[in-house]
Amino acid sequence: MLLRLSALVAGTGALVAAPLLLAQAPAPKKDVAKVWTDVCASCHGPTMAGAQAPSMLDDVWVSGNGDDASLAAAIKNGRVATGMPAFGGLLSDEEIRAMVVYIRETAGKAKAAGAGYAAPAANVVVQSQKHAFKLETVVEGVTAPWGLDFLPDGRMLITEKGGALRLADAKGVLAPEPVQGVPAVWSKGQGGLLDVAVHPGYAKNGWIYLSYSDPGENDSAMTVVVRAKLKGNALTDLQTLFKAPAATYRTGNVHFGTRFVFDGKGHVYFSIGERGQQLDAQDVTRPNGKVHRINEDGSIPKDNPFVDKADAIKSIWSYGHRNPQGLAMHPTTGALYDVEHGPRGGDELNLVEKGKNYGWPVITYGMNYNGTPMTDKTAAPGMEQPLTYWVPSIAVSSIGFYTGTKFPGWKGNLILGSLAAQELRRLEMTDAGITQEVLFKNVGRLRDVVMGPDGAIYIAFNQPDRIARLVPAPASGTAAAANQPK
Repeated sequence: MLLRLSALVAGTGALVAAPLLLAQAPAPKKDVAKVWTDVCASCHGPTMAGAQAPSMLDDVWVSGNGDDASLAAAIKNGRVATGMPAFGGLLSDEEIRAMVVYIRETAGKAKAAGAGYAAPAANVVVQSQKHAFKLETVVEGVTAPWGLDFLPDGRMLITEKGGALRLADAKGVLAPEPVQGVPAVWSKGQGGLLDVAVHPGYAKNGWIYLSYSDPGENDSAMTVVVRAKLKGNALTDLQTLFKAPAATYRTGNVHFGTRFVFDGKGHVYFSIGERGQQLDAQDVTRPNGKVHRINEDGSIPKDNPFVDKADAIKSIWSYGHRNPQGLAMHPTTGALYDVEHGPRGGDELNLVEKGKNYGWPVITYGMNYNGTPMTDKTAAPGMEQPLTYWVPSIAVSSIGFYTGTKFPGWKGNLILGSLAAQELRRLEMTDAGITQEVLFKNVGRLRDVVMGPDGAIYIAFNQPDRIARLVPAPASGTAAAANQPK
């Protein structure tokens, strides 16, 4: 909005007829929690459990079907029949959207608190919907493990965020010294030594792929991809496969990505977060906020979507991503999927396709961390919708399709780890939709989830730091039961 004022002639104090246009400061965004306390709590209760008006926690709706659009319409237009006033004059569309997110978030937390998910200790059998299992520790002594993968002989490579690459034998015994020859990394905040991936043809070519936060000028950084060979306890033949132009490096210590996927056709996919620079995700001249595709030697595939676009980063496969930390390819269809961190609310699972725009930050199902609105737009032309999203955010980390034989009922399912929610989830994706089961919760932050060569599911945990695995166990009548969220 602009205000029209008369201008003072310098030094005279006289008013002149020519108007001066000044920009009026925008109204401050409202904290949705305070709005609830001030406006909604008197009727629906301070915890949304209900008072004069019904509870918002039980999925029982007086009118509408309880979807986001119905809820937003009720807030904006009111419900005359039930005595609910309209708040469209008090709250903007963005603020109404934030209120919907806040209601979903609060209801989700209440549901999770009452669900009683399994939290397996050592030798405790958990009976999930399809299999009984135990969670057993395999490797101790690691510090902030971030990524893990297996060599053909069963040895395990583990990245520590601080910059060390560790080697453990097939029995989980950690080598006393880190692997030598790892490049210097920028280890601040979320940056550091990130993913490690053993090439599927390692027995013939010996390549190991690493991603890490590379230091630039003025305390900037960006995700870099290298490959090397392991000889003894040292990396040799180091090759840089992807390094963005120095001018595109960003300051700040968040959202580096990243995970690797080999497609079996000579290509490597990897993700880079938008580095906290939201609008960069929409700019294909910048590497951050993207999923990338390169040839295994670092060259650019000729059929990449932006290879002929002037000034574009030629390795970009898709854009509009916030911070993808999970990337997996379906073992049968070859379809590529990612999970990425939303803001407060709106973690996403996406089907990642060539050249497509996944919307961040123009559209999102979340809001700002401080409880203020971000946008009221959850969809826009030319922007892809997630397959599913999580409100409240669970802080998605790593994903992988289960292809082993130890858990036959899970074959083809997507296994998902999370950080803040400390959950391991199993997702079944069918034409009818996606169903989810929480296998366990609250035994540590799950940073990476990998299927081992033995068919067990291996997990890199933070806080407490360790590598553990899920193994089958005989069913027990007293075993804890996991629950399926809606």
